[in-house]
Amino acid sequence: MTLPGPSARTALRTAVLDWYDGHARDLPWRRPETSAWGVLVSEVMLQQTPVARVEPRWREWMARWPTPVDLAAAPTAEVLRAWDRLGYPRRALRLRAAARAITTEHAGVVPEDEQTLRTLPGIGDYTAAAVAAFAYRHRAVVLDTNVRRVLARAVRGEALPPPSPRRSEGELAESLLPDDGATAARFSVAVMELGALVCTARSPGCQECPLLQQCAWVAAGRPEDPHAHRRRTQAWHGTDRQARGRVMAALREQDHLAAADVADLWPDARQRERILAALVADGLAAVETDADGVPLAYRLPVDEQH
Repeated sequence: MTLPGPSARTALRTAVLDWYDGHARDLPWRRPETSAWGVLVSEVMLQQTPVARVEPRWREWMARWPTPVDLAAAPTAEVLRAWDRLGYPRRALRLRAAARAITTEHAGVVPEDEQTLRTLPGIGDYTAAAVAAFAYRHRAVVLDTNVRRVLARAVRGEALPPPSPRRSEGELAESLLPDDGATAARFSVAVMELGALVCTARSPGCQECPLLQQCAWVAAGRPEDPHAHRRRTQAWHGTDRQARGRVMAALREQDHLAAADVADLWPDARQRERILAALVADGLAAVETDADGVPLAYRLPVDEQH
């Protein structure tokens, strides 16, 4: 793919940054006083979870554990209860693992550079780049779903990006970043905001988009998604994920859940046994058994404080 020329890059940057100046949401983790730890917590919570659900949990989390050192000492059950209904609760335990690594290996300070950030438990390329950019104002390629979608439409002329990120997408995003770290970070969050609020997946508000006049997808007549046949739709009803969520909600509310009560939560015995075994294996639940190994009850894990 041919990358945009200098004038096209400048026009796109200016349009997006000017739009962001007038439309950015006032989110607490974007405020200048927010610590790098606060940014890291927000990025982990925001993975596959809407902002509206994350914001109250983030505020409560930061009030309870304002530094990595604070979270590093928290017991598993308390961490899982605080995670509440954000979903994918293994993220909570990975975040605590990262806090422990930051505490023991980095004197309680969240690292600045992407390479070091990627060495933290549970921190991948996207989160490392996001923390480097949004917490430390480094020039880093922050390529989330929203950014990929905006660039796919505005530059590539495609309705949606491919299901899996390609190297060329990173090269395109990097080519559009301003040279200055602080401006690059602001541009990245501006593109993310544009994708979240205007250039949405299902009902894009093209008439409100600052890139309307230069959007390759609009110029091409808004063609259909070329990757539609490769996309998988995620069902919810009856899935292991729904069953896990129901069991975890009950465990957060009760200190001790009898096996018979767990059976009432999910009717499919085989599926129930599978998800319970997985929860125990993932460190999200603990099981009490009789002498023959038959489960008697389940609870949130109890461990020593660090």
